Amino acid sequence: MAVGQFTEQEKIAAVHLYLSDHYSYADISRKLGVDKRVIRLWVARFRRHGKGALAPRKGCLAFDPAFKMEVLNYHWKHRASYFETAVEFNLAAPSTVQKWEDQALLHDLRTLFPVKKGRPPMKKKPLEDMSTKEMQKELEELRMENAYFKKVESLSSRKAILTKEDRARAVDELRQEHPGFRLAFLLKLAGLKRSTFYAILQRRKQGDRNQELKEWISGIFHEHKGRYGYRRIQMELQSRFDRTVNHKKVLRLMQELQLSCQIRRKKYRSYKGPVGTKAPHLIQRKFRAKRPNAKWTTDITEFILFQKKFYLSPVLDMYNGEIVAYAIGNSPDKALVDTMLDRAFARHSKKKKLILHSDQGWQYQTPHYRRRLAKQKITQSMSRKGNCLDNAIIESFFGTFKSEFLRTEKWKSIPHFLRELKRYIHYYNHDRIKSRLKVSPVQYRLHHEPAII
Repeated sequence: MAVGQFTEQEKIAAVHLYLSDHYSYADISRKLGVDKRVIRLWVARFRRHGKGALAPRKGCLAFDPAFKMEVLNYHWKHRASYFETAVEFNLAAPSTVQKWEDQALLHDLRTLFPVKKGRPPMKKKPLEDMSTKEMQKELEELRMENAYFKKVESLSSRKAILTKEDRARAVDELRQEHPGFRLAFLLKLAGLKRSTFYAILQRRKQGDRNQELKEWISGIFHEHKGRYGYRRIQMELQSRFDRTVNHKKVLRLMQELQLSCQIRRKKYRSYKGPVGTKAPHLIQRKFRAKRPNAKWTTDITEFILFQKKFYLSPVLDMYNGEIVAYAIGNSPDKALVDTMLDRAFARHSKKKKLILHSDQGWQYQTPHYRRRLAKQKITQSMSRKGNCLDNAIIESFFGTFKSEFLRTEKWKSIPHFLRELKRYIHYYNHDRIKSRLKVSPVQYRLHHEPAII
């Protein structure tokens, strides 16, 4: 089937199949009869722009020259691939970027301007047939055209994307440098309406009304080392500065500042088949608790550091998402799980009922693990086989941990990494706002503890 024959719903369904972790790009491409690169592009556009990115475009979409230049500026400055650039600007095919680049490099930037359909324009008179006035006008337009493209190129070397404000600035600077340049022709080159141009100049005179807000957003983003998206930054603005801002405005300003979070990846799977006794699925995806230490969940995730594999085994309290305890080692063995249990049991009172949930990893099926839980009067619960959604709450933590910590930090040594890991867990528990709670996990627990008691 041709790519253009798929509906928006079919594309979204294909994306969800891949995100379920049960199907690869190749599996889905065989099912739909399209190249797997098409599926990969759908998934990337969905992750970057949401499901609206896959909506069909009505009619033949013509891109204006300014947008094409924005795309190429981003492609060149960030050294992005055609695929990455197409995803960033939600283009349907990476080959579009390649085509525009060929036009710009092999010919001239002016070839990016679309050729108008219909009756061809009248040919210019030969020089020998032009009057002196017509020749002067022709030379003036060539000078303006040359000056405009030089000005645009100088701006593009400093910014990844040229906005309408940038093009208006270029026109305004040219008018000041060359008072004889005609505004109408410069605006035609810039692809701007006269009203738009003057509106932008008026805003520049008044100053940026969002300047203070942008500084706050940038400060929060860098303070949290790029871990906060627009939703958490919105909540931080409310709690820290008592400033209520619509989340869409925060997102728009972050895009203007070119601030974006990291994307998550997949996790280590510990399932090795039936190696012991399975516990019933008691949680049933009810990831809420009325008090602390009523429902815990655990799992193991794998990552590579200093060319070695590491395994992190945390325990998470479903009441507030707090990391109760954790252990880290070079092997996902019983010793790792035992260390995690020793640290977690220090927070547990035998007088109160507690369920400890996990997947069907071999570590949690052993008699030794079950005996340790029974000794502490802890009830064991297990997810169903091959169903990661049954333990989605800790899967979410692993995704956050990897995108916010592993892929944004640099360490000099393993001891340095372990110190920073301890700091991050403390930050996650005490300082990082949790969307559901509107505050950090520890702040939520301390605020509600008197009411619980």
